Amino acid sequence: MNKKQTIGLVVAAGLFILIGVSSVLTNTFSQKALDESVKEALSLTGGMEFNAPKEDYIAVVNVVGTIEEQIAAGVFDTEQSYRHTTTLNYIDRLINDSNNKGMLLYVDSPGGAVYESEELYRKLQEYKEKTGRPIWDYMAHYAASGGYMVSMPADRIYANPNTTTGSIGVIMSGFDLTGLYEKLGMRYISITSGKNKDSSKMTEEQIEIYQSQVNECYEDFVEKVSEGRNMPAEEVKKLADGRTYTAKQAKANGLIDEISLLDEMKAEMSQEFGVYEYYQPRAKDNLLAELFSKASSLVPKSEAQILKETAEEKESGVLMYYAEQLQ
Repeated sequence: MNKKQTIGLVVAAGLFILIGVSSVLTNTFSQKALDESVKEALSLTGGMEFNAPKEDYIAVVNVVGTIEEQIAAGVFDTEQSYRHTTTLNYIDRLINDSNNKGMLLYVDSPGGAVYESEELYRKLQEYKEKTGRPIWDYMAHYAASGGYMVSMPADRIYANPNTTTGSIGVIMSGFDLTGLYEKLGMRYISITSGKNKDSSKMTEEQIEIYQSQVNECYEDFVEKVSEGRNMPAEEVKKLADGRTYTAKQAKANGLIDEISLLDEMKAEMSQEFGVYEYYQPRAKDNLLAELFSKASSLVPKSEAQILKETAEEKESGVLMYYAEQLQ
């Protein structure tokens, strides 16, 4: 037995023990307790502690990572970097907190799903409409595609000198696996109620159908940018061919307002609002999740696992506001 195999066996044994312990712990709770834990995982308190100041403050709302559906995390699961439901609930709390005087929307995201991006955009609009408070946006490494779109409710947009932004557009991607099936000696069969139910072998008609859906989302994206940046839609479309922009290019084209470091932006924001306290919820530590994640990374992946994960990353068949070249 070589060294790699020995390490694999040790890790596997460790994971077996952890799973066993997890099973025992799970059985000690009632079904009601489990239901409550799932609800908590998807609420603001799930993995977050909300203790807003009892004085005037500016709320920091982080949009970091892919904008996607929030999944309930188990005791050994690593939390998502962007937690959609948690973020929406956090903004609801801010709406009802009179001590909150404004929002710093911190975006470091290449975009994500159309559905969740739209929900976040509307929640930010709701915050502005119900409270009349300002939103200032700061773009970090990336604020592209859906990451750019959710910045549109902001009254002022700042970007780091090295930010990548723009990528105004929509993508729907998938895989043609027919060649792989043939190589493996497999034959795909589907029985459908209509000729456009199965798109595994894409026809020209089906391409037109999906293109119409992409176009609809694209027009909506352009409209949001037009409204948010006070630009005619035709001017937006000249910039909205899917390409990304540097901070300097974005400013020259009117896609952002200022280029600065985060501390410089916060200093201007505080001076403008007369508020110097910044607050954001603190994430609770999950040591078991960190341990399990590190242990899992030591186990070699099979070719089948790699193929499956690659397909999932591409979000096959789902409309996305996503900067493809940033993956």
